[in-house]
Order: sequence, then structure tokens, then C-alpha cells
Amino acid sequence: MTTIAITMGCPAGIGPEIIIRYYADRKDPDTIPSVVIGDIGILRKCIDELHLNLQCVNWEPGSPVPDGVVPVLQHSSLDPQKLIWGQPDIHTARAMAGYIESAVNLVQEGTIQGIVTCPISKDALQKAGYAFPGHTEMLASLTGSAKYAMMLAGNRLKVTLVTIHCSLKEVPGLLSTEAIYELISTTHSALTVDFGIKKPRIAVAGLNPHGGENRLFGTEEDQCIAPAVHLAQENGIDAAGPFPPDTVFFQAASGKYDVVVCMYHDQGLIPFKLLHFNDGVNVTLGLPIVRTSVDHGTAYDIAGKGIASHESLAEAVKLAAIISTNRAHASKTIL
Repeated sequence: MTTIAITMGCPAGIGPEIIIRYYADRKDPDTIPSVVIGDIGILRKCIDELHLNLQCVNWEPGSPVPDGVVPVLQHSSLDPQKLIWGQPDIHTARAMAGYIESAVNLVQEGTIQGIVTCPISKDALQKAGYAFPGHTEMLASLTGSAKYAMMLAGNRLKVTLVTIHCSLKEVPGLLSTEAIYELISTTHSALTVDFGIKKPRIAVAGLNPHGGENRLFGTEEDQCIAPAVHLAQENGIDAAGPFPPDTVFFQAASGKYDVVVCMYHDQGLIPFKLLHFNDGVNVTLGLPIVRTSVDHGTAYDIAGKGIASHESLAEAVKLAAIISTNRAHASKTIL
């Protein structure tokens, strides 16, 4: 049976609220068995403030979850009276990091089959002593993964990113034929196994306006992007490009391609969030474990106001279950 763990994220952010709203809104609680790794006291505080008819109980592996119940693996015991929504501190930072570590351990020991992460504060994470720029890098370290990638997935558009958390001026120097080819290959494998797409069609975006316009606006397309595409094609991958960034996303969203490989963070996330602001899912590719995430941050500015949407969380749970099932099927097929 597939069981998905939902990490609570930063206790002072909107993670507790979207989790509570997710369980309150579930139409069939037994469809995707899940457990929250977090803090019962904070979740109960959230339930009370939202005036919802839910109860939190300690999780028992394998036990069915009846309607109106939030199963919780207690990992922290913060004081609900002292917690102030939107104001993280060292205690909430350490707690959110611990949820992630606990979830990874559960997957590695086979107790659960996938992780869905609620948002964390990157700044708070580092202040708590964790030298990672974000969730993705922390999970890669915990699982010993050298090659990994970020995908943003929706039903109309999927994007992967060659560079992620860096300044724009650093991007050209970080691009190489090897890095781009590795992402194309990782993306192809994920679409084939995790998403069950037999023959993925991959579009690769250029870096510069008009794809460089024959080197008039830049040379990266000729120097490293096109060679990576050709290498992918030589290895049997249906990849095409580099395409001008101002047209390729429309083509993909219209159904011509299954994914767009992007050169930097905002190149992919701006068009993606335009289409999937509420229901987008962040997927970490290349890990030995299944990990999806909500596609938004801690939203400290609205934490505790009762207006956060749980739509992305619901989609992330669904996708984690699908990927877990697809991987299990692929594994049996290979055997």
C-alpha cells in the first residue's frame, strides 16, 4: 500500500493551514493514505482558529484514516501559545528541518513510499545550522544524490531548470553542454518512468532573446545548448531546440511538447506560474525517493489569516502517489 508523508514545513507559515484544509476537503480519505510529520499542538491551534471539525491523532502505520481525522507523526512539541503566525524563530526552524529528516528516514526504511513537502524558510533553515539553499539540496544530501533536478509540473505545462537558485549574472557561466545534456537525460528518464510517458517530447529553450539571433544577441545557443540537444538526439531522446524563449512555452502549453528544459529559474517559473499559480507541483527528479512539493513559499504575510489555498498540496499528494505507483510498476517490469 502506498503511504505518503506530508511534512509540515515552517510551523509559522501557511503549512499547517493548507494541511488542515487538505484533510478537511478530502472527499475519499482512504484513496491516498497519508501521514503528517509535524506538530499536533500547532495543527490543533490551526484547526481551532479555522473553526473546522477535525481531530488530530497519533499515526499508526497501516491503520485506516476515518473522515475528519488528521494522522500525525509527532516530531516537535512547540508551544502553540508562543507561536506567532508569520514570525519564525530558531525553534520553528529546527522543527521544520527535523520533519524533513524524519520523512527521509521513513522512506528509506520502507514505512512510507513518498514525501510531499510543505514550504520552508530558506533563511531560517540556514540560521538553524543547515547549509543548504533549499529543500531540494537538503534532500539530495540526505539521500546521497549527486545528480538531481527541479521540475515544476502542471497539466498544461512542465518545466525543468538547468540553473536554479543563483543570480542572473551567474547563469551564462554555469551553462555547459554537459550540464544541459544531463538535465535533458534526467528529464527524459523521469517523464518515462515517473510520469509514464512512453515517448517524451522535450523542448529546450535558448538563453538569449530570439535564441541569440545568429549570435547577434549571444553565443550560448551555439556554444553549449545546441550541442547538448544534438547529443541527446544521438542517444535516442526526442529533444528539439534551442527555441526562442518567447515562443517555446506557448508551443508546449498547446500540447506540442511534454516539457520545456529551461536555462534559469525565472525563465521557466514565470510562464509556469502564469498557468499553474494555484495547482502547480514541484517535483525533485533524480532522487532515489519520491518527493513532490507545493509550488509556493511560506507566505508569512498571510499566515494565520485563514485565506491560504491548499490546491497545490492536494495536487502534490496525488502526483506523489502516481509517481510511487509508476516506479513500483517499472521496477516489477525490469525484474
